[in-house]
Amino acid sequence: MTAHPEPGPGEVLVRETPAGLYTQEVRVGAHTWVSDEPPSAGGDDAGPAPYDLLGAALGACISMTLRMYADRKGWPVESISVLVGREKVKVASDTGTPTMRDRFACTLTLTGDLSDEQRARMLEIADRCPVHRTLEYGALFDTRLAG
Repeated sequence: MTAHPEPGPGEVLVRETPAGLYTQEVRVGAHTWVSDEPPSAGGDDAGPAPYDLLGAALGACISMTLRMYADRKGWPVESISVLVGREKVKVASDTGTPTMRDRFACTLTLTGDLSDEQRARMLEIADRCPVHRTLEYGALFDTRLAG
């Protein structure tokens, strides 16, 4: 039996657990949590589903990016929240054949005494967070078997 690797810096380890059909243990550094599918997909709903985690990553990155920007500018932002939704939409491809794509809808709530110009700038900065850019421009993958 192959031993599971330990995650190093910048790595995430995901492995099955005996707790449920799709229940996964997720480890990042000193942090561990569970991911699962909802009952409608055959899971036990023991944790967020993969797309929920993707939405959480996007929302967290947007919020952190906005906080860094507001603090650097010295703007009076009291709190930031990001509501992330996802849906499948039909779009035309390069060949003209319709294809299904994921569309993320991010709603920002900013509290604090910000001008209209500052709010507009925060909206622009939200689309520049690293996770947003990764999703927008795509990523490269290298999947291989261990050992």
